[in-house]
Amino acid sequence: MDIITQGLLGGVLGQSVARKGEKRIATLVGVLSGMLADADVLIQSSSDPLLNIEYHRHFSHALIFIPVGALIAALLLWPLLRKRLLFSRIYLYALAGFSLSGILDACTSYGTHLLWPFSDERIAFHIISIVDPVFTLLLFLGLVFGLRMQARPFARYALLLAVAYMGLGFMQMQRAELEAAELATSRGHVPVKAVVKPTMGNLLLWRSVYIYHSRIYVDGVRVSPAGQTKIYPGSSVELFDPLRAFPELERDTVLYGDIERFVRFSDGYVSAHPEYPDVLGDIRYSMLPTSVSPLWGIVMDRKNPLLHVDYRFYRQMTMKDREGFKRMIFGN
Repeated sequence: MDIITQGLLGGVLGQSVARKGEKRIATLVGVLSGMLADADVLIQSSSDPLLNIEYHRHFSHALIFIPVGALIAALLLWPLLRKRLLFSRIYLYALAGFSLSGILDACTSYGTHLLWPFSDERIAFHIISIVDPVFTLLLFLGLVFGLRMQARPFARYALLLAVAYMGLGFMQMQRAELEAAELATSRGHVPVKAVVKPTMGNLLLWRSVYIYHSRIYVDGVRVSPAGQTKIYPGSSVELFDPLRAFPELERDTVLYGDIERFVRFSDGYVSAHPEYPDVLGDIRYSMLPTSVSPLWGIVMDRKNPLLHVDYRFYRQMTMKDREGFKRMIFGN
């Protein structure tokens, strides 16, 4: 999730194991440790833009890396806190704060290398958005009340509420998947692969994406906790095939290799951008659940196949898009 939520979760976890009189320091260590895993965004290359997306949520989010990440955090904080706390206590709070960073990110739809180095699979549970203000608020209130009241149960209550919210997200995802499957069936489609993911900042409106007969279909699905559901039919776009699109492109070129890397990163949900023919987009993500305009993609220069592709974001959202998004969330 976003780095603020990661830090809040780390702080609450630090509080939950803190000794009396160490709560403030435990919170500080937990917050900073919880954010440390996302330092992998600093892994970049000016000559190879795809390096960043390949290593974001990679080894630093793996389960096996938890004690190492906590040790790094403790070593970084030791010079500042050595006069106030033993190193073993700093490491304990860093371990608590770092422990769920990878698991929290795996609950989103982006994908996390939880099982690295034993598996290169990007694990994503699709039960919460990368940014969810309700979830963040639960952790924030738990952290603040825990500090003000100097009582450990507040942190644990916040964790229980956070787990309950994740449980609600899981149930909402199951219902959205069922509605999306019924929609595909009503069209006479048997998807090759399909995924349902929450839209930004809520658990009501979901984006359904599936592949059928070399096309990618996207739709919006609204599921309320009360049981009502509503479908917002979207559109479809042709699935990208490098051999069909660029039959003359040599497989040993840098461009072809970058295309394969991007297709692998996007789990195959790749198509040409509807507005920019030289842009290959990840159709899993868009500003609107019914749109085939991707949030990000790679810019291909077919005249220079020995150069790396450029990686760009397309996050423009018009007033019309905002109003449409609001209407879908409220079921209008």
